[in-house]
Amino acid sequence: MTIASLTRTGLPSAGIYLGPAAWLLNFVTGYALVPWICAHQIRLIPLVAGLTFCLAIAGGFLSLQAYRRFAAAEGSDRSGAGRPHRFTALMGMAIALLFAAVILVQGAAGLVFQGCER
Repeated sequence: MTIASLTRTGLPSAGIYLGPAAWLLNFVTGYALVPWICAHQIRLIPLVAGLTFCLAIAGGFLSLQAYRRFAAAEGSDRSGAGRPHRFTALMGMAIALLFAAVILVQGAAGLVFQGCER
């Protein structure tokens, strides 16, 4: 599956996995960079938060594309077979948005605090 076809068709569970993975990457990277940030006085936390925010939103976008695909297919199929995939896609969008918001809040804290405070 190519990236172009993936962005066109979507992946229902992408937000479920990419949202928390992006937050974990943001959290661990933020703590790992503290000694370097304190030594060089460069605020990298908002930059890391911006990149991981984009990763979480990308997961939500892939879930949204999958939801649209299954919602369009449901109009012609009355069996209800697409409902688990639609629910998974909805949960993927919600989870991706939740973790994207958490990443933004942590990134905003990086604008105020450097990590060197005692």
